[in-house]
Amino acid sequence: MGPWLAIVTVIAATSLQLHWQGRTWTCSCGHVRLWVGNTLGPENSQQLFDPYSFTHVLHGFVYYAVLASIIPRWPLAWRLWFAVSLEALWEIVENTSFIIERYRGVTAAIGYQGDTILNSLGDIVSCGAGFMLVRHLGFLRAAVVFVATEVALVIWIRDSLTLNVIMLIHPIEAIRAWQMGR
Repeated sequence: MGPWLAIVTVIAATSLQLHWQGRTWTCSCGHVRLWVGNTLGPENSQQLFDPYSFTHVLHGFVYYAVLASIIPRWPLAWRLWFAVSLEALWEIVENTSFIIERYRGVTAAIGYQGDTILNSLGDIVSCGAGFMLVRHLGFLRAAVVFVATEVALVIWIRDSLTLNVIMLIHPIEAIRAWQMGR
């Protein structure tokens, strides 16, 4: 099996696993959108892409750097498969009751219900795009884009990949209060 078939297989298996976990395919709102920009609205994490898609692009940046350093001789397509597999695993874990409750309890995502399968697929695509973007940019420019994206997200939605990780691992009430606008 080639890497492209392996990627499609991972995405299909992830979709089925998310469905078995009780995730819905699309938003219960009754329509499908490519983009929703309101992180506080009911369609966040329900449509294909949202502002958090940018954090998944950054996942791709991180996976590229890690995989380039630990398995540099693997062909690029197989490293992409590995990155997509890691992101797919994260999407499965992220949509477990434990993580959903963790987000609700310690982050500003009080009403978070988890992702639709459509949104998880968008997140996986975003990760793959980020992975390939690093290949195009090179490490130095990718590092600049990474930092600029983090800063833009903090200004725009009061959240970022870094803040998300901090709040999941070691919540800080001052950050949560700031994110909630208090």
